[in-house]
Amino acid sequence: MLDEEKFWNASVEELSDGYVFDESTEEYICLICGQKYEDGVLYPQIDREIFLEARKAINQHMKNNHPSMFNYLLGMDKKYTGLSEHQRELLHLFGQGLSDKEIVEINGGSASTIRNHRFKLKEKEKQAKVFLAIMTLLKTEKDTNHDFVPFHKGAKMVDDRYAVTKDEKEKILNTYFKQGPNGPLDSFPSKEKRKLVILQHIIKRFEVGKKYTESEVNEVLKTIFYDFATIRRYFIEYGFMERSKDCSEYWINQ
Repeated sequence: MLDEEKFWNASVEELSDGYVFDESTEEYICLICGQKYEDGVLYPQIDREIFLEARKAINQHMKNNHPSMFNYLLGMDKKYTGLSEHQRELLHLFGQGLSDKEIVEINGGSASTIRNHRFKLKEKEKQAKVFLAIMTLLKTEKDTNHDFVPFHKGAKMVDDRYAVTKDEKEKILNTYFKQGPNGPLDSFPSKEKRKLVILQHIIKRFEVGKKYTESEVNEVLKTIFYDFATIRRYFIEYGFMERSKDCSEYWINQ
């Protein structure tokens, strides 16, 4: 599962590689599926009779399971990339190494228009570098109390409801989980921001990659709150979970 916090805290180079190194646990962690490789451990390769150390093992993992970070990042929602559908399509074609003339043959238009798009995207890249530098420097200045909680990948209509700092999240959880964060929910909030924090916390009770029946989802939620049907509905509505058309299977939105 995509680890939102690790993903958004990763450097540009780490996003390009698709993994990060967690110094606290001494593990290489895949940003897409969460697979971990502990430094100092040798990992057998199924397709070959060899063992690889952790860094080489995660690079092999990326090649086998996530061969193109370019396509993965490009395929992310506009709220993450800021790219229009047309820009995304052009970048996909640029990534194939096609010439302006070849792209015109596929998409129509003119070679000069394609060149203009290439130029604008290069300018966007320059602006992004400067903006990243500004935001990096801002962290060393006086903006230290606004460490925002990353929103989940399936988030819909991202707006100020998602502008929650880690301190705010802690206060909300303490207010609604009076017996501790792993205990039952005392009441379900009506305010959208608080509702999202609660849902983001509860979804952690489910396993990534596992398919659940509706009754299994209900059994987990019953231990948390009496109105389990409302929470289940909000999981779907806010994009925390997905379900099959016949509602026979539920799973975490990755």
